[in-house]
Amino acid sequence: MSQFRLSRRPDIGEKIRVSFEFFPPKTDDMERKLWETVQRLEPLAPQFVSVTYGAGGSTRERTERTVRRILNETSLTPTAHMTCVDAPRSEVDAVIRAFADMGVRRFVALRGDPAEGVGAAYRPHPDGYANGAELVAAMRAIGDFDISVSAYPEKHPESPDFATDIDMLKRKVDNGATRAITQFFFDNDVYERYVERARRAGIYIPIVPGVLPVHNFKQVANFTSRCGTHVPAWLAERFEGLDNDPQTHALVASAVAAEQVLDLVERGVGDFHFYTMNRADLAVAICHMIGIRAQPVAASMAAPNAA
Repeated sequence: MSQFRLSRRPDIGEKIRVSFEFFPPKTDDMERKLWETVQRLEPLAPQFVSVTYGAGGSTRERTERTVRRILNETSLTPTAHMTCVDAPRSEVDAVIRAFADMGVRRFVALRGDPAEGVGAAYRPHPDGYANGAELVAAMRAIGDFDISVSAYPEKHPESPDFATDIDMLKRKVDNGATRAITQFFFDNDVYERYVERARRAGIYIPIVPGVLPVHNFKQVANFTSRCGTHVPAWLAERFEGLDNDPQTHALVASAVAAEQVLDLVERGVGDFHFYTMNRADLAVAICHMIGIRAQPVAASMAAPNAA
């Protein structure tokens, strides 16, 4: 497939369900900007919103604070990320229980990247869970949670082949995963082939495509080279010459993501997970273009500190 074609039936927005991902803010200013993003996306009534969690609990307090605030001050359903990198089992289990006590019933279970970053060698903690499949089993033993896991349409960079990669996903499912969310990709044929591989392996849970709005093409291209995601030539051509034109860049980015979603809808996909990068503009524009409209938010939720 060379590129997507933008087309939309009038009722297509009614068939699309979305979710959004955030990362915990590091500063007061970033927290303010994140909360502005949360408030702008809340009226779009996503199925859930997820909050990432750093290796070895490096963002634990910020993640917990963000999840608690979403629970207490919005109508959104928060999903807490959990990783098992650089942490003993007892610590991971304690965090899972702490989130559950808070009222969290949804998790994204991930092995996680090494603390040194993507591409560094992964070494399991001697007293920890070795991988995402073991983490899923631990979560299932603790509670009846909705557990999402990761999936890689172009295979995980550390997997020697697709068979090994699919086998790991199958282990996660056998241990209790209820949904898979993919790494972002830009070629829908790649996603479709991956789903076919998974189905042939006996994996029947939903495999939700992860969509990355391209806020900065150069940064995305640099990251994809490390995580194994292919950037098609046609996509690079779309953003050519826009390094110093952020307004046009944003218009192109929203159109590209909307085209990708609508093409997948034509292929029978109905659920999409957006990696927002804590920014609302592109996500709002994309959702509008695919037919999702804002819904009223209860006043008590929209302005919890008004009293």
